[in-house]
Amino acid sequence: MSKIKAGGASKNVHDSPGQRLGIKVHGGGKVKAGDIIVRQVGMTKRPGPGTFMSKNYTIHAAREGIVKFTARKVKLFSGRSAPRTEVSVE
Repeated sequence: MSKIKAGGASKNVHDSPGQRLGIKVHGGGKVKAGDIIVRQVGMTKRPGPGTFMSKNYTIHAAREGIVKFTARKVKLFSGRSAPRTEVSVE
């Protein structure tokens, strides 16, 4: 017989680096065409005029200008509306 009980597999030992998500240029900041404004998972912020969204939901500047964040209501699939932030370049 063994003197030591079964230890089992250790869990929660893997560690991955952070994804560096968030707002890269705040409201009032200057951007050039192609600059990253917001890195996000999902559409928490929506692209507005002067911006475009890449396939991983990153919002880029489509032209040179100043970043502006505005609140707007977006209709959800269920029919109710929810507030979302729209990112635009003016």
